[in-house]
Amino acid sequence: MKEKSYIVVIQCDIVMQRCSGYLCEHAFNERKGSFASYPKDKPYRTIYMTCGGCCGRAVHRKLDDLIRMFKKAEGVKKDKIVVHLASCITKDNYHAPPCPHLDYLKRLIEGKLSLDLVEDTYISKTSAKLREKGVYEK
Repeated sequence: MKEKSYIVVIQCDIVMQRCSGYLCEHAFNERKGSFASYPKDKPYRTIYMTCGGCCGRAVHRKLDDLIRMFKKAEGVKKDKIVVHLASCITKDNYHAPPCPHLDYLKRLIEGKLSLDLVEDTYISKTSAKLREKGVYEK
């Protein structure tokens, strides 16, 4: 991930109606969870946005706009961008089960927009324990 400069975190629109996104942002700043591979000494720009609501089709429009804006305003090519789908989208957790449109979102991001994609942001210790007990799906 050293070659990346811009991290976009996509969070569930429904979950964001009650979640501040603090744990995802904190995981990035502490380089925990799926952000552990990012060097702490390199500055990254982060953008947090929602999927736009079910079915997530707005992700394509939002990311396409972001790609164009980065290129136009700063000359940044899309190979410098990585997208993280937040754990509220990818994992069974106390917010909800995994997004029923997860495969569609991945197709839009990786397939249509050709952006690098990482699943997950932060998994709490409580969620990990409940996953091991079988309360949440793995």
